[in-house]
Amino acid sequence: MKVLLVEDDAIISEGLQYSLRQEGYEVAAAVSQKEALALIQSEIHWDFCLLDVMLPDGDGFAICREIRKNSQTPILFLTACDDEVHTVMALEQGADDYITKPFRIRELMARMKAILRRTEQKGRPDAAVSIVGKNQVNLQTGKIYCGNEEIILTAMEYKLLLIFLNHRGQTLTRRQILNNIWDDVGDYVNDNTLSVYIKRLRKKLGDSPEGQIIKTVRGTGYRMEK
Repeated sequence: MKVLLVEDDAIISEGLQYSLRQEGYEVAAAVSQKEALALIQSEIHWDFCLLDVMLPDGDGFAICREIRKNSQTPILFLTACDDEVHTVMALEQGADDYITKPFRIRELMARMKAILRRTEQKGRPDAAVSIVGKNQVNLQTGKIYCGNEEIILTAMEYKLLLIFLNHRGQTLTRRQILNNIWDDVGDYVNDNTLSVYIKRLRKKLGDSPEGQIIKTVRGTGYRMEK
């Protein structure tokens, strides 16, 4: 499995490269936005991307946007500040998760594996096709279409969609949703982060006040109605 690591701090980068290789990953490291974009635009298929936010010639957000133009490669941000603005920006750009420095290697590995498990769920055999609003969700391929246009979801967005599909018509509390998302590795998502994920999912599914797909149940949580 090939991992792209974008980190300009040499000590952090070397430590991560060593730990990732010990876990069996192939790692390519970049120290700048320019280097990272060159690797992304090469013919190499990346299975996972670890992106630092602040880089000497730009930031990880621009790299994330470039990846998301035509790829669902899992992305985890490495951020130096536990700032809600940075968190929201990372998730809005299409990241699957973020972790604040300094972090423990074991926690990073756990988050990576959780994201990869969610990604793998898209390929599990299942003949059913679900209709969500104007969208068709193929549970065999993990692909979503609105007419002939494919709707690209991140691994976390797809996991969230599956939770709603599995409890269609049922009101879910925010705590129930969080527990379902992080049932394997612990509760790493807070209320603000969950709000961002739901906002992104609604937008991609074409949710609107006139044709509401995921309804907010005030004081309780959410319900998928269509």
